[in-house]
Amino acid sequence: MAEITRILAIPHGGLASLLDYPEIPDIEETGLTLEDNALIKARESHRRTGLPSLADDTGLEVDALKGEPGVYSSRYAGPGASYADNTAKLLRAMEAVPDKDRRARFRCVVALKAGEREEWVEGKLEGVILRETRGSGGFGYDPVFFIPRAGKTLAEMSLEEKNAVSHRGDAFRRMAERLAAKPV
Repeated sequence: MAEITRILAIPHGGLASLLDYPEIPDIEETGLTLEDNALIKARESHRRTGLPSLADDTGLEVDALKGEPGVYSSRYAGPGASYADNTAKLLRAMEAVPDKDRRARFRCVVALKAGEREEWVEGKLEGVILRETRGSGGFGYDPVFFIPRAGKTLAEMSLEEKNAVSHRGDAFRRMAERLAAKPV
């Protein structure tokens, strides 16, 4: 929340989270794409609160796996899978993939629903999948997602370094530009 508030240039306390609405149940991500899921969550949050709503969805797309795990990134190893389970499945799926073919990207889609207005933006971060984990920071696939221009994995970066290059930060910065040009 602090990162998003800072990116969107919203005064402290001016942004609410669904954690502020405990009566709203978890919103199921039933879409087939990141765009679908972000819009599903933004629409439902708006419907339930009556407030302009932002929602995001993120996925890891690996070229050698034809875009997998993609929209299923958080449940790649099955329902209730841990970050470690998902990463282990990814590394097993890529065991035979040569180093030159391990390109991947993180994509984050941020959707806005405000009255009749609906739109979304996308942020990306290009990298490669390593053969083993490196670093202890971050979460999810961060320990195997290597950024060549930085010379380290997301898990080896400080929070400030990660936020400066991340797909999520990129998407929210793009949404901030849209909101600055056309406020809700």
